[in-house]
Amino acid sequence: MTKDTILKISDLKVAYGGIHAVKGIDLDIREGELITLIGANGAGKTTTMKAITGLQGWIGGDVQYLGKSIKGVPSHVLLKQGLAMVPEGRGVFSRMTIVENLQMGAYTRNDTAGIADDIERMFGIFPRLKERATQLAGTMSGGEQQMLAMARALMSQPRLLLLDEPSMGLSPIMVAKIFEVVRDISAQGVTVLLVEQNARLALQAADRAYVMDSGLITMSGEAKQMLDDPKVREAYLGE
Repeated sequence: MTKDTILKISDLKVAYGGIHAVKGIDLDIREGELITLIGANGAGKTTTMKAITGLQGWIGGDVQYLGKSIKGVPSHVLLKQGLAMVPEGRGVFSRMTIVENLQMGAYTRNDTAGIADDIERMFGIFPRLKERATQLAGTMSGGEQQMLAMARALMSQPRLLLLDEPSMGLSPIMVAKIFEVVRDISAQGVTVLLVEQNARLALQAADRAYVMDSGLITMSGEAKQMLDDPKVREAYLGE
């Protein structure tokens, strides 16, 4: 494992309910990279994300984060170690205000002044959240909730941020905004693993990409090159 590898997945196998969802995949992410994992629904992408974050056990292989196996390590412990995920469906605290949601994102921290500074920083990244700071999260639009979910995850000061389908169900304008933020987060030095249904935008944003199909990694390489690959264009870009 090289010094700059933040996450390394080796021959990972995940099964639940008699279904072998992940059938032995290898994947690595280096510090500072923006990696995307694309594939059809049911390919095993979300299951892979859950395995990385401790939400799903596995039956074979290993996942190493910062050079150590994280098999059996609970999600809240991984969060304290800098591994955060924005799940599919956002999962905001609907009966809390935006500010309260952001404070919950920092529950592993005890630097009160730093938390306050980071809330203001989130308002700088997501001006719409500042406009609605005292609004209940459950009353916001889907796009605004996605912004809040991302901001809440960033409040934990992650080293590795996993984003599961951040553009799902959003308007084209909001999708463009979310991807702009994803690129900004990456530019600020946060390592990102992005699972995304919009393969074109994902490949345009990412450094490298993996294609997943039926629980297997079927292709990997530089994201920009994949945009020009005939098989990728036919299967995932609708060309």
